[in-house]
Amino acid sequence: MADREPDVELRAAQLKERVYITFTALAVVLALRADVDRLTPGRAASTLAVAVVGTLLAVFLADVVAHITVHRALPDAHELRHMLIVVLGAAETLVLPVVLIGLAAVGVLTLDAALLSSVVVLVLTLVAVGWLAVRRLPLRPLQRGIVLLAEFALGLAVVGLELLAH
Repeated sequence: MADREPDVELRAAQLKERVYITFTALAVVLALRADVDRLTPGRAASTLAVAVVGTLLAVFLADVVAHITVHRALPDAHELRHMLIVVLGAAETLVLPVVLIGLAAVGVLTLDAALLSSVVVLVLTLVAVGWLAVRRLPLRPLQRGIVLLAEFALGLAVVGLELLAH
């Protein structure tokens, strides 16, 4: 069981960062929708990418600083690799929204439809991350359902807050 601990820790870190990045991407996509009439697909994609990549860099730096604070030493090669795997894995959250915006760039979708579809994809991503977190836990179905419903509700709360702001 002890040999599984690093895998469990890596999986937990990856899921945690995916939640952060998904919420960041969701907030950015919602903000972009508020100004969709003044945007091009290229501008929307670059704004989303800059926001998410900036957040990923901040997460990486925060992990390094936390490591230095706790261990009073720089991370070794294995620890840095772990941090990079977590950060780069969280970047996968960008794939579908960028593909959808790309479809708007080539005229398959309107930019508004691409951004709205991205909102749906990102909220569903939060639910999927929640499911990945609870699927192996010894929870009753009702408890699993509550966790997934909470993820979904928080995603909708972000949508609601962003709509109130605009």
